[in-house]
Amino acid sequence: MFSRLLMLSATLLFFLTLPAFAAEPAPDFTLPTFPDNTEISLKDFKGRVVYLDFWATWCPPCRKSFPWMDEMHERYKDEGLSIIAVSVDKKRGQIEQFVKKTEPAFIVAHDPTGKVAKSYKIRAMPTTYLIDRNGQLVMTHMGFRSKDKDKLEATIQSLLEK
Repeated sequence: MFSRLLMLSATLLFFLTLPAFAAEPAPDFTLPTFPDNTEISLKDFKGRVVYLDFWATWCPPCRKSFPWMDEMHERYKDEGLSIIAVSVDKKRGQIEQFVKKTEPAFIVAHDPTGKVAKSYKIRAMPTTYLIDRNGQLVMTHMGFRSKDKDKLEATIQSLLEK
Protein backbone atom coordinates (compact mmCIF):
# COMPACT_ATOMS: atom_id res chain seq x y z
CA MET A 1 0.00 0.00 0.00
CA PHE A 2 2.73 2.46 0.98
CA SER A 3 4.76 1.64 -2.14
CA ARG A 4 1.72 2.27 -4.36
CA LEU A 5 1.14 5.62 -2.72
CA LEU A 6 4.81 6.50 -3.09
CA MET A 7 4.78 5.51 -6.77
CA LEU A 8 1.58 7.49 -7.40
CA SER A 9 3.09 10.56 -5.69
CA ALA A 10 6.29 10.29 -7.71
CA THR A 11 4.35 9.93 -10.96
CA LEU A 12 2.16 12.93 -10.14
CA LEU A 13 5.19 15.04 -9.27
CA PHE A 14 6.85 14.04 -12.55
CA PHE A 15 3.86 15.13 -14.61
CA LEU A 16 3.38 18.37 -12.68
CA THR A 17 6.89 19.50 -13.59
CA LEU A 18 6.80 18.59 -17.28
CA PRO A 19 6.63 21.31 -19.90
CA ALA A 20 3.20 21.94 -21.31
CA PHE A 21 2.34 19.48 -24.10
CA ALA A 22 1.47 22.22 -26.57
CA ALA A 23 2.23 25.87 -26.17
CA GLU A 24 -0.81 28.03 -25.59
CA PRO A 25 -1.12 31.80 -25.21
CA ALA A 26 -0.41 33.09 -21.71
CA PRO A 27 -3.40 34.97 -20.29
CA ASP A 28 -2.70 38.70 -20.30
CA PHE A 29 -3.04 40.71 -17.11
CA THR A 30 -2.48 44.15 -15.68
CA LEU A 31 -1.33 44.43 -12.05
CA PRO A 32 0.21 47.03 -9.73
CA THR A 33 3.87 46.60 -8.77
CA PHE A 34 5.99 47.29 -5.70
CA PRO A 35 7.07 49.59 -4.32
CA ASP A 36 5.75 52.34 -6.62
CA ASN A 37 2.33 50.92 -7.59
CA THR A 38 3.12 51.21 -11.32
CA GLU A 39 0.90 48.99 -13.45
CA ILE A 40 2.42 46.35 -15.69
CA SER A 41 0.79 44.17 -18.34
CA LEU A 42 2.12 40.89 -19.64
CA LYS A 43 1.72 42.17 -23.20
CA ASP A 44 4.46 44.74 -22.42
CA PHE A 45 6.96 41.85 -22.24
CA LYS A 46 6.35 40.41 -25.70
CA GLY A 47 9.71 39.62 -27.27
CA ARG A 48 11.16 38.62 -23.89
CA VAL A 49 11.19 35.31 -22.04
CA VAL A 50 9.06 35.70 -18.90
CA TYR A 51 9.52 33.72 -15.69
CA LEU A 52 6.11 34.29 -14.07
CA ASP A 53 6.06 33.19 -10.44
CA PHE A 54 2.92 33.12 -8.26
CA TRP A 55 3.84 33.30 -4.57
CA ALA A 56 2.71 34.41 -1.10
CA THR A 57 4.51 35.76 1.96
CA TRP A 58 3.17 32.90 4.10
CA CYS A 59 4.79 30.28 1.81
CA PRO A 60 8.33 29.22 2.93
CA PRO A 61 9.39 27.79 -0.47
CA CYS A 62 8.16 31.00 -2.13
CA ARG A 63 10.33 33.15 0.11
CA LYS A 64 13.24 30.77 -0.41
CA SER A 65 13.01 31.24 -4.20
CA PHE A 66 13.64 35.00 -4.13
CA PRO A 67 17.47 34.90 -3.93
CA TRP A 68 17.55 32.40 -6.81
CA MET A 69 15.20 34.55 -8.92
CA ASP A 70 17.46 37.55 -8.18
CA GLU A 71 20.43 35.51 -9.40
CA MET A 72 18.59 34.51 -12.61
CA HIS A 73 17.50 38.10 -13.16
CA GLU A 74 21.05 39.41 -12.90
CA ARG A 75 22.47 36.62 -15.05
CA TYR A 76 19.95 36.75 -17.93
CA LYS A 77 18.19 40.14 -17.96
CA ASP A 78 20.40 41.43 -20.77
CA GLU A 79 19.67 38.31 -22.82
CA GLY A 80 15.93 38.90 -22.68
CA LEU A 81 14.67 37.38 -19.40
CA SER A 82 12.07 39.20 -17.32
CA ILE A 83 11.03 37.85 -13.93
CA ILE A 84 7.63 38.80 -12.56
CA ALA A 85 6.74 37.56 -9.08
CA VAL A 86 2.99 37.90 -8.50
CA SER A 87 1.91 37.87 -4.86
CA VAL A 88 -1.51 36.51 -4.08
CA ASP A 89 -1.48 37.92 -0.54
CA LYS A 90 -4.65 39.82 0.28
CA LYS A 91 -2.95 42.62 2.23
CA ARG A 92 -0.46 44.89 0.52
CA GLY A 93 1.34 45.65 3.80
CA GLN A 94 2.64 42.08 4.11
CA ILE A 95 4.17 42.27 0.65
CA GLU A 96 5.63 45.73 1.26
CA GLN A 97 7.44 44.45 4.36
CA PHE A 98 8.84 41.45 2.51
CA VAL A 99 9.93 43.54 -0.49
CA LYS A 100 11.65 46.10 1.76
CA LYS A 101 13.50 43.29 3.54
CA THR A 102 14.58 41.31 0.43
CA GLU A 103 14.95 44.15 -2.10
CA PRO A 104 14.41 42.00 -5.21
CA ALA A 105 15.86 43.35 -8.46
CA PHE A 106 13.02 41.83 -10.49
CA ILE A 107 9.39 42.92 -10.73
CA VAL A 108 7.03 42.16 -7.85
CA ALA A 109 3.33 42.57 -8.61
CA HIS A 110 0.15 42.16 -6.53
CA ASP A 111 -2.96 40.13 -7.35
CA PRO A 112 -5.11 40.83 -4.26
CA THR A 113 -8.33 39.47 -5.76
CA GLY A 114 -6.71 36.31 -7.14
CA LYS A 115 -8.21 36.98 -10.56
CA VAL A 116 -4.90 36.54 -12.40
CA ALA A 117 -3.95 33.47 -10.35
CA LYS A 118 -7.35 31.97 -11.22
CA SER A 119 -6.81 32.64 -14.94
CA TYR A 120 -3.55 30.66 -14.67
CA LYS A 121 -5.28 27.86 -12.71
CA ILE A 122 -2.88 28.03 -9.75
CA ARG A 123 -3.09 24.90 -7.58
CA ALA A 124 -0.01 25.21 -5.37
CA MET A 125 2.43 27.77 -4.03
CA PRO A 126 4.70 28.68 -5.62
CA THR A 127 3.68 27.98 -9.20
CA THR A 128 5.91 29.17 -12.00
CA TYR A 129 5.19 29.58 -15.70
CA LEU A 130 7.78 30.08 -18.39
CA ILE A 131 6.50 32.13 -21.28
CA ASP A 132 8.40 32.31 -24.56
CA ARG A 133 9.18 35.44 -26.58
CA ASN A 134 5.90 35.01 -28.50
CA GLY A 135 3.75 35.03 -25.34
CA GLN A 136 3.19 31.25 -25.32
CA LEU A 137 3.09 29.22 -22.11
CA VAL A 138 5.78 26.58 -22.50
CA MET A 139 6.34 25.24 -18.98
CA THR A 140 4.55 25.00 -15.66
CA HIS A 141 6.41 24.16 -12.47
CA MET A 142 4.94 23.74 -8.98
CA GLY A 143 7.00 24.20 -5.84
CA PHE A 144 10.58 25.32 -5.38
CA ARG A 145 13.25 22.86 -4.34
CA SER A 146 17.02 23.17 -4.62
CA LYS A 147 17.12 20.16 -6.94
CA ASP A 148 14.84 22.00 -9.42
CA LYS A 149 17.16 24.96 -9.98
CA ASP A 150 19.31 23.38 -12.69
CA LYS A 151 16.31 22.19 -14.71
CA LEU A 152 14.62 25.58 -14.47
CA GLU A 153 17.78 27.41 -15.50
CA ALA A 154 18.36 25.04 -18.42
CA THR A 155 14.82 25.71 -19.64
CA ILE A 156 15.36 29.46 -19.31
CA GLN A 157 18.61 29.19 -21.30
CA SER A 158 16.90 27.13 -23.98
CA LEU A 159 14.12 29.69 -24.40
CA LEU A 160 16.60 32.57 -24.52
CA GLU A 161 18.49 30.86 -27.35
CA LYS A 162 15.38 30.74 -29.55
